[in-house]
Amino acid sequence: MAEFSLPQNSKVQKGKTFNAPEGAKNVRKFHVYRWNEDDGKNPQMDTYEVDMDDCGPMVLDALIKIKNEIDPTLTFRRSCREGVCGSCAMNIDGTNTLACTKACDEVSSNEVAINPLPHMGVVKDLVVDMSHFYAQYASIEPWMKTKTPTPSGKERLQSREDREKLDGLYECILCACCSTSCPSYWWNSDKYLGPAMLLQSYRWLIDSRDEFTGERLDELQDPFRLYRCHTILNCTSACPKGLNPGEAIGEIKKMMLEREI
Repeated sequence: MAEFSLPQNSKVQKGKTFNAPEGAKNVRKFHVYRWNEDDGKNPQMDTYEVDMDDCGPMVLDALIKIKNEIDPTLTFRRSCREGVCGSCAMNIDGTNTLACTKACDEVSSNEVAINPLPHMGVVKDLVVDMSHFYAQYASIEPWMKTKTPTPSGKERLQSREDREKLDGLYECILCACCSTSCPSYWWNSDKYLGPAMLLQSYRWLIDSRDEFTGERLDELQDPFRLYRCHTILNCTSACPKGLNPGEAIGEIKKMMLEREI
């Protein structure tokens, strides 16, 4: 698999241009990263001219129009179109975000650059390999772990105050926009969990119903898994859901310090 990184590697060549239909007045250019392992060619940026008078407002609408009407070979992930599934995460106009919630009008230039998420193995075009990312998610054991028996016929309850502590954490959709914007994750993704997984870890550390807080902290007590975070805060800027992974990481570090004291 090829690896894409910002700034764009010089090997990324200028590709084909697909012109808008004759007579189109509201035309916008989309420069899209293309790479297919099977053809043996270097990555290239193809240019598609889209008539925005006949297209939806979001970048994902433009990509779907390109695939349906201009170039069916273009490959990308998408599903919900509502900013919930995280499938259409990509780098648009230099920023990691969701194509379904990024309006074309939010891009100041008339030309929109669309690339795969940076520093991830590319499967094809805008599709990146998420297997390592999901393996890291599994490693934090993202489910409630308890030691005491469940109350007979009852749920494990928590106060309103404890429930509110989960706000800003449970909304994470695992789109990887934050982790792939983090230089520390670029350099150490084999050992460093990255902002998405640490936010998910904190979601369970702070849950009053979970009874494995100590064990979860033990798993993070490592020079790399947690402490490779250098508070650059690209993660918080990149999150399309408005969450704050940087703050969650800081809270985990506080928990570590309080435990030692």
